[in-house]
Amino acid sequence: MKKHRLTTLFLFSLLPAAGALAAPSIPTYDFKVVHSYPHDSQAFTQGLLYRDGFLYESTGLNGKSSIRKVNLETGKVLQSKDIPPQYFGEGLTVWKDTLVGITWQTQTGFVFDLASFELRNQFSYPGEGWGLAQNGKELVLSDGSATLRFLDPKTFLEVRRVKVTADGIAVDQINELEVVGDEIFANIWHTNTIARIDQNTGKIVGWIDLGKLYPEAGKGPNSENVLNGIAWDADKKRLFVTGKLWPKLYEIKLVPRK
Repeated sequence: MKKHRLTTLFLFSLLPAAGALAAPSIPTYDFKVVHSYPHDSQAFTQGLLYRDGFLYESTGLNGKSSIRKVNLETGKVLQSKDIPPQYFGEGLTVWKDTLVGITWQTQTGFVFDLASFELRNQFSYPGEGWGLAQNGKELVLSDGSATLRFLDPKTFLEVRRVKVTADGIAVDQINELEVVGDEIFANIWHTNTIARIDQNTGKIVGWIDLGKLYPEAGKGPNSENVLNGIAWDADKKRLFVTGKLWPKLYEIKLVPRK
């Protein structure tokens, strides 16, 4: 399984605590829960997105990986497709009328029809695949390092990359991704923190502290039931988050920490 790196662990020890007197160079955001929704507690969530009133989700683990269309209000899986058991499903994003998914260590990506979930295409990329998103022009791929790769959505070839940094320190363990406006929101694996990243420079411009959202996070089997899953409803400006094996999905509002 994935391993921590000391750089990120050290960095998160420096996050400002609530009520800290010194003004942090990177602002921290707390949250308010607007609404909670049912979520499949057996879903090992790896990718999450919102499109046309529905959630689309990818799940991981060999032999249990899938892509799903989910009713937001009820958490019911309306449509699903299993990924072949040799693949460990990871990030998922939508591109035009397709869903694009990646896998962890098999350097293989899949393109599915958005309506039918039928496989349209398959592609390869070097290294690991963790998170996937799109900014309207490019696909954005994370691989667990401090590097974000930007891919041409037609050829899946890399067109540029940025290094994610906080005050000049590289931040790795970048996992599930979602593009929100000009920023990339990224789960930092095995933490309760989401980084807000400038997608042009890679600089972290904000931290979102979700440590109090789900107290059982990180306490499940092998401590893998961690925060992972970010979806953005651009029309209604709604932010949704969940985690691996979580029984709830949350709509949250960000609140700047004073």
